[in-house]
Amino acid sequence: MIKEHSEELKKEESLGETLKTVFWAIIIAMTIRTFWFEPYKIPSGSMYPTLEVGDFLFISKYTYGYSKHSFPFSFPTFKGRVWADAPQRGDVVVFKYPGDNSTDYIKRIVGLPGDKIQVKNGRLHINGVPTVREKVGTYTIDEYVIVPVDFTEYKETLPNGKSYNILELSDDIKIVDNTIEFEIPEGNYFMMGDNRDNSNDSRKDVGFVPFENIEGKARFLFYSHDDSARWYNPISWLKAVRWKRLFNKII
Repeated sequence: MIKEHSEELKKEESLGETLKTVFWAIIIAMTIRTFWFEPYKIPSGSMYPTLEVGDFLFISKYTYGYSKHSFPFSFPTFKGRVWADAPQRGDVVVFKYPGDNSTDYIKRIVGLPGDKIQVKNGRLHINGVPTVREKVGTYTIDEYVIVPVDFTEYKETLPNGKSYNILELSDDIKIVDNTIEFEIPEGNYFMMGDNRDNSNDSRKDVGFVPFENIEGKARFLFYSHDDSARWYNPISWLKAVRWKRLFNKII
């Protein structure tokens, strides 16, 4: 009887230690996710060629300070940001779509509060001045699509010297390549996808993005895979990994 009782106590202690370990593991993971880094998966092609479908990245939560959207389920509710530090033109950020304050989007900041933004014949204009754009060549998207599509790839340089590559199908797609002039209100930012003709951004439904909706800055890739993997073939899982993209810094 004594031996059985002792074994039961050991099982209870073991279970208690396991639950305690799980509890603290959850607390630590939530703390890291809320205050330091959060993983994010690229679900669409709006940020090609910078970010590809199948990319997994980390965003830094501390870069711009914290708002209610820094926390899971945007709770607790408070207005504005604490320890705020303003984003820079050209930063790639994850933010809550202003239309519902719950859906995550990832885009590049091209316009700051007070700026006037317009796209004319596919060329981004900031405060009346066209950005510098140099042709790089042809970029083909042949993954996660039914039919491969060829784009013209350009290197775009913003007024602060930040450069990155963008894609264009055409400079004459009316809705996105020729816009009205947008004047950005204080406390808001103008977002655009690097895949300029295939991005729902501030030129369309997204509109201006309030500072408090920005969750964090995209930092680096920690995993990436193409669409060649098949669930029934474990070897294909390894072959699908884009090894050259792992741990690439996001510019």
